[in-house]
Amino acid sequence: MNKKSNYKMDGFVSKRHDQSSENNVVASNSVDHFETTRGSVNKIDITESLKMIDESGSSQTGIGNHYKHRRTQHSKKNWKKIILRSFLVVLVIILCVGGFLAYKLLYNGSKVLKGNILSVVQEQKLKEDSNGRSNFLIFGTSEDDEGGNHPGGNLTDSIMILSVDQNNKNAYMISVPRDLWVQYDSTCSVGNYGKINATYFCASNDGKDEAAGAEALESKVSSIFGVDIQYYAHVNFTAVSDIVDTLGGVDVTIESSDPRGILDRNFDWKCSYKCYYVNYKNGEVAHLDGAHALALARARNDSGGYGLPMGNFDREKNQQKIIKAIQVKALSAGTFTNLATVTSLLDTIGNNLKTNVQTSEIRTIMSLLNKIKSSSINSISLVNDSNPVVTTGTVNSQSVVEPVAGLYDYSGIQSYIAKNLSSNPVVRESAPVEVLNGTGTSGVASAEATKLKEKGYTIAGYDTAPTGTYSKVEIYEVNDGKNKTQTAAALQNIYNVKVSTSLPSSIPVGSDVDFVVILGSGFSE
Repeated sequence: MNKKSNYKMDGFVSKRHDQSSENNVVASNSVDHFETTRGSVNKIDITESLKMIDESGSSQTGIGNHYKHRRTQHSKKNWKKIILRSFLVVLVIILCVGGFLAYKLLYNGSKVLKGNILSVVQEQKLKEDSNGRSNFLIFGTSEDDEGGNHPGGNLTDSIMILSVDQNNKNAYMISVPRDLWVQYDSTCSVGNYGKINATYFCASNDGKDEAAGAEALESKVSSIFGVDIQYYAHVNFTAVSDIVDTLGGVDVTIESSDPRGILDRNFDWKCSYKCYYVNYKNGEVAHLDGAHALALARARNDSGGYGLPMGNFDREKNQQKIIKAIQVKALSAGTFTNLATVTSLLDTIGNNLKTNVQTSEIRTIMSLLNKIKSSSINSISLVNDSNPVVTTGTVNSQSVVEPVAGLYDYSGIQSYIAKNLSSNPVVRESAPVEVLNGTGTSGVASAEATKLKEKGYTIAGYDTAPTGTYSKVEIYEVNDGKNKTQTAAALQNIYNVKVSTSLPSSIPVGSDVDFVVILGSGFSE
């Protein structure tokens, strides 16, 4: 019987075949190409392909290399995808963090700053006085004291002027004595006269009207110190304590006239009287947390302490040190890159600070804080050993601070402050000038002294010149006048007369006079 013929389809041989059919297939390979459903394949093509497969293990060319190239391209595409996805994740995180900080800033800023909160992106220049300085009144109240609500919580026991020069990047701090005796601008429950620390309390109706209280205190401090104040910042105990804690503490150098240092027993209750809560060695750098910084800012030799013999005046010095320490720590590396620190600071400021600073000015203030070095922040003391302008006294059986010039006479304070803050070199030199009348006409020296004073000159006095013959104007430099070159130049410019150092012996001059101006014949005309 004949064998079944091979099953064939479109030129392919079925698996169901015998050895003879395989031979037939081999024989059929002698043809130049196979017919397939997709067309014809040349024998040469197949041979070359098989050759490339055989050589793929030892060669970087051919089909093996082709597949390797495809794998490499695929790997590169995967890495690109990973990098892109990682970048997107980081970007989302940054946007979330930035959005969170922006929310915090907007939320807390709306509670603190004046104006449209969206204006925070601006950097508007601060308002300035005639000397090109921006002046802030910083005052603190204790309505949030740990003892709870108590009488006097809205007395401003800490008052300070911070004067900033935006162009020259410097600042001055002036502490206002809380016990300075003043006359109130409106009738208060404590009377028409009293200590300056009750000004805010009276005008704000014990804290109920923040704006009225702040405005009244600004006005009173401005009139006493001769400083045009544009801004105020009202803080409480919590603000100071929380800011210091958020910054991780601050470092303050202890400086006392007592070799033992500083001890104040008024805060020992904080440790159940098992410690000296405020107790520091002289010269040491004390690292203070919020509670201890606040306690040092309030310490003044209470309860048998030592090291602060000037009471409130010493306390004010320590308050200024703590403010400078906060500025140094706030600008230290890493403070504003820590999300927790920044958000905590924003929360503290939002809950415990009141101010009239506009939203469009806050970036300018932040920039100034960053640019003004700690060494460029100076203190102006009203009780300077060489020239104090205030002293202590008693009024109505109360211990008070009053001007050296006399009760309610603030001229000495104003001259002293102007000498430090004025942009006028004549004011800064503050050279005493005496005006003498040699014209024979009454009142000439008095009138000229008034004109010079209005221009910023320090007038030591005016009088009638000894009998003699004088030129229209004669100017003499005496005592320390040689060190007051700006004043000498200005006087020469006013009167068009050269300054002489040869004062006639017939003209008596006090030791506190640097220049003598004699008005002679023809001046009154």
